[in-house]
Amino acid sequence: MATLPIDELLAAHGDRLGPRRAVVAARLRRRWPEARAALRQVYGAAADELAAELVDWVATCVAARSEQLWQLDLVREADPGWFQRSSAVGYVCYADRFGGDLAGVAQRLEYLAELGVTYLHLMPLLRPRAGENDGGYAVQSYDEIDPRLGTMADLDRLTAALRARGISLCTDLVVNHTAAEHDWAVRARRGEPGFRERYFFFPDRTVPEAYERTLREVFPAFKPGNFTWLPDAGQWVWSTFNEFQWDLDYANPVVFHEMLAVMGRLANHGVEVLRLDAVPFLWKRMGTDCENQPEAHALLRAFRAMLAAAAPATVFKAEAIVPPDQLVPYLGAGDPEWHECEIAYHNQLMVMLWSSLATRDAALMTAALARMVEIPAHAAWATYLRCHDDIGWAVTDEDAASVGWNGFQHRRFLNDFYAGDFPGSYGRGALFQENEATGDARISGSAASLCGMEDAIARGDERALVLARRRLELAYACVFAYGGVPLVYMGDELALRNDRSYGSEPALADDNRWMHRPRMDWDVAARRVLPGTLEHDVFETFRSLAVARARLPQLDGGSRTVVHDIGDRRLFCFERTHVVLGRCCVVANVSEDDVAVPIGALPGWPDHGGTLAHAGGGAGMTGGELGLPALSYLWLTPEAPSP
Repeated sequence: MATLPIDELLAAHGDRLGPRRAVVAARLRRRWPEARAALRQVYGAAADELAAELVDWVATCVAARSEQLWQLDLVREADPGWFQRSSAVGYVCYADRFGGDLAGVAQRLEYLAELGVTYLHLMPLLRPRAGENDGGYAVQSYDEIDPRLGTMADLDRLTAALRARGISLCTDLVVNHTAAEHDWAVRARRGEPGFRERYFFFPDRTVPEAYERTLREVFPAFKPGNFTWLPDAGQWVWSTFNEFQWDLDYANPVVFHEMLAVMGRLANHGVEVLRLDAVPFLWKRMGTDCENQPEAHALLRAFRAMLAAAAPATVFKAEAIVPPDQLVPYLGAGDPEWHECEIAYHNQLMVMLWSSLATRDAALMTAALARMVEIPAHAAWATYLRCHDDIGWAVTDEDAASVGWNGFQHRRFLNDFYAGDFPGSYGRGALFQENEATGDARISGSAASLCGMEDAIARGDERALVLARRRLELAYACVFAYGGVPLVYMGDELALRNDRSYGSEPALADDNRWMHRPRMDWDVAARRVLPGTLEHDVFETFRSLAVARARLPQLDGGSRTVVHDIGDRRLFCFERTHVVLGRCCVVANVSEDDVAVPIGALPGWPDHGGTLAHAGGGAGMTGGELGLPALSYLWLTPEAPSP
C-alpha cells in the first residue's frame, strides 16, 4: 500500500478518537512513507500487509492516551528539540537503590531538583525473571513492574509527579530478547504454533555452529557460546547474553508488531525516553557477527516512525556500545540522514576521558574524537563518565597508532592502571570479565574511586584528594559541555566510593559491577548542605555545572562540536557552534602540570579572549593568555568582557 487510505481506515474507529482524529491522520500521512520504506527493507512486499493493522494500532494507542499526555505530544511536536536544550541534565539510578521503590523515588524529587535534573533514567523497571536476571535485563513481563518496586499504578503516579516538575522519565526496554520465563518463551518451549516462530530454534548444532564461526562471545567467562540446549524441548535456542535470555526473531513481523505495542503502552504510562537495550543485535545474518546489520537500522526507523505517529512525546535512546563508525548511524547519520534514535550514548567520549586522565595526555582523545562523523542536528548524544555497566576500552588500534601508541598495550595499561596494579596508580577499580587467553578485560568501579578519592582518603593524603576531586570535576565539565544530555550516575554528585558490601549478597557476589552500583546513603547525602564537607563541595560543583550550562544556549544539543588540536598534548580543546546561538570553547588540562596557552592558539578566536563563562580548578584568563593549573578547565564565549 504505497498510499494508505488513512481516512477510510480511521473511520472504522468511529468516534473513539474524537477531535484527535484529524491530527492522527496528519501524522500518519507524514510518517507512513518512511515506515513503509523501512519495513519493505526488512519484510519485502509483505510490509504492505502490515499497513492496516499498524493504523489500527496507532488509533488504539492514541485513544488510550491521557489528555495530559496528548497535550504533551502537541507541545513536543512544536518543539522537537526539547531534549537538546542546554538546561537538560540527566540522572541515572536504580529505583530500589535510590528510593527503595517507585513511591520512594517520588518522595526524593526535591533532591533531584536541587541538582537541576530534567531527565531521570531509572534502570530496569519491568518484571524480571526470578533469581539471576542480568540486573533486570531478563524481562518476564513487559506489562508489569518488578514487584519489589511497585505496580503500573505506581509508575503512573511517579511519571505524573515528574512531569509536574519538568522531569522526563527514561527507562529500559529490552528489545533484543526476553527471559526464558516470558509467556511467549514458555509457549514457544512447548512448541505452540505462533510462538516458537518468535525465537530461533534449531534441532541440532549444524546451523548454530555455522553462525558461531563469526559471532563473538559477549560474556565469555560465564556464558561461552551464543546458543543454549533445551533438553525438554529437544532444541537449541539462540541466547546471545545468557541461557535465560532468548533472542527474538525480527524476521517474523509479529515480533515487530508486538514490540511496537509494548512501546506504546509504556509511552501511555508516561515514559518519555525509551532506552532500547542491545539494539545492535536485532538482526541475524550468516557469515557476519550479527551486529549492526542494515535490517537492525531499518527496524529502528520503522519503530521510530510509527511511535512518532502515536506518541510523539516519547523518544528513543540507543544502547549501542559499538565502535564510533558503527555508532553514529543509530542517530540517523548517513546519506541520506534518517530518523532513527534521537539519543545515543557517547561511549567514545567516556573512554577517552578515562584514558586521558590516566596518561595525563589528551592526544588520543583529540585524534579519536576529531575523526568521528558529525551527527544530525535533530539528534543528540547522551554524554557520561560512568554508568551501571563496566568500562570496556573502546580504543581502536588505528586511533592508538595515530598518536604513536600500541592499541593492545594501551588497553592493557588502562586495565592495570584503574585496577590499581600500575606503579603510581590512584585508581581503585577491579577487573571485570578478564580473559586470560586473550588478555582482554574491562573495569568496574565508581567514578570517585577511579578518580583517586578512595586511595587518597585511605592514605590521608589531602593533596591527592584535591587532585582526585579536580579529576572528577574536569571530566564532568567535559561531559556537561560536549553533547546533548549530560548524565550523572547516582552517587557521583556526592563522591560515593566503591561499595564492596555486594560480596555479602549471594545474588550479587559473582558480579563486581555492583561495587559501583551503591545504595544511596541518605545520611551521607545530608552532608551536602554542610560547608567544608567533601559531599558539600562535590555536590556544589555539580550544581554549578548545571547552572552554568543552562546559561549557555550555545551548548544546545543541536550545536556542532569541533575538536581542535592546539599544540599541547596536555590540553583537550573543543568548540560548540550553533548557527543561531553562537559559540563556546572548552579547554581542559588533563595533566598535573600548570599550563599557560596564548589565546591565539584557539582557532578563529577573538584577540580579546572573550568572556570566561565558567571555570574550575583555578583556571583563568589574563591578558592574552589562558592559565590552566593542574586538572583545571574553562568555558569561553567570544563576546568581549564587560568594561
